[in-house]
Amino acid sequence: MENIIQVAGIIDAAEADMLIKENVDWLGFPLRLPSGKDDISEEAATQIISNLPQKHAGVLISYLTKAEDVSMFCNELGVKAVQLHGDVEIAEMKRLKELRPELYILKSLVVREDNAEELLKLVDDCQQHVDMFITDTFNPATGAKGATGLTHNWDVSAELVRRSPKPLMMAGGLSPENVADAILKVRPAAVDAHSLLEGIDKRKDQMKVRKFVSETRRAFAELRGAKLHQKAS
Repeated sequence: MENIIQVAGIIDAAEADMLIKENVDWLGFPLRLPSGKDDISEEAATQIISNLPQKHAGVLISYLTKAEDVSMFCNELGVKAVQLHGDVEIAEMKRLKELRPELYILKSLVVREDNAEELLKLVDDCQQHVDMFITDTFNPATGAKGATGLTHNWDVSAELVRRSPKPLMMAGGLSPENVADAILKVRPAAVDAHSLLEGIDKRKDQMKVRKFVSETRRAFAELRGAKLHQKAS
């Protein structure tokens, strides 16, 4: 699965409709957050997910750590993909894949200043139990592991792409201004954005989304062209 654009933190149906109109592929719903401050109710998220056009997908962004809990929540929401953002043991990832082989599972790789080797080992250890990885940025000031608006060392993400036999989605401080550079350097299969697409009202800004999608598509096309050139030469 390649060239996917995800926008996370959907707050209502109007925002979801705008993102679909702007050709965003996947919509991410962070729910049951440790802070207790979800962007949207579970009932509203379920309704939006049920009405998504077929080629688009709703993704649960979850901090749950037990396979049975994740599986049950995915059933309740009606999602076909889940992003595991908590400290999930490998045995639980294996169990989730056994319980729900049709569920598309993404595992987060939260980049800190000094944990590159730890993340590379995690890729080696759990790649057979997941379908995609997603990088994100740790904020040492708050302890947040996502939606920080902060970038991380892209060299780490690039090394994770090279190491992983599974595709990788890049997240962490991506914006309309830097997403093309990030794609060309890291070569991910997908990208995700959240806070840097928002306006001062905390809603996704349509012009920012439009530019983000345009810059992403342009960079992905450039990567495809480079790959074709390499094959031909």
